[in-house]
Amino acid sequence: MADTMAIDIIAEEDLPEFSELVRMYQRMVFSVAYHFLHERTIAEEVAQDVFMQLYRALPSIKSAAHVTAWLYKVTSHRCIDYSRRLRRNLPLDEIPEPASEAAQGDPLLDRHLRRMIASLPPKARIVVILRYQEDLEPEDIARVLGWRLNTVKSQLHRSLQMLKRKLSGVFGDQES
Repeated sequence: MADTMAIDIIAEEDLPEFSELVRMYQRMVFSVAYHFLHERTIAEEVAQDVFMQLYRALPSIKSAAHVTAWLYKVTSHRCIDYSRRLRRNLPLDEIPEPASEAAQGDPLLDRHLRRMIASLPPKARIVVILRYQEDLEPEDIARVLGWRLNTVKSQLHRSLQMLKRKLSGVFGDQES
């Protein structure tokens, strides 16, 4: 695996202007926040906060790879912090549905899976989102979150086990 994340879309030469960085990364930052928080206005607020922090931190950022990793890390931590501040545990039927993205598979399964992911504890949820929504490898997630690789792998394993238990509770045991 290369030292830089495969998702980098800008050269490692000079960093673009701040406004260009916002244009380049706003979808990525919003996507993580939205899939974690499931509320558009709150995700926009978190994204705005992340970009304000980026503006202040820009002098210390060394490369394009650093920008990407920095944005994932700060966005992930802001989402976790925000969910902790809320300290509200909504029943599953009150969790807002994300906007539908032309579901490829079974819409019922997709809806239940999104709700199950939303019901995970914050650290478990962010690992699942970074791995399966943002398609980051465990090594990249470890760098982004500042965790050890084994911690990411065990958190991901526990998260998937929780999801499996939750889904089998909804759909029954479907072992073949």
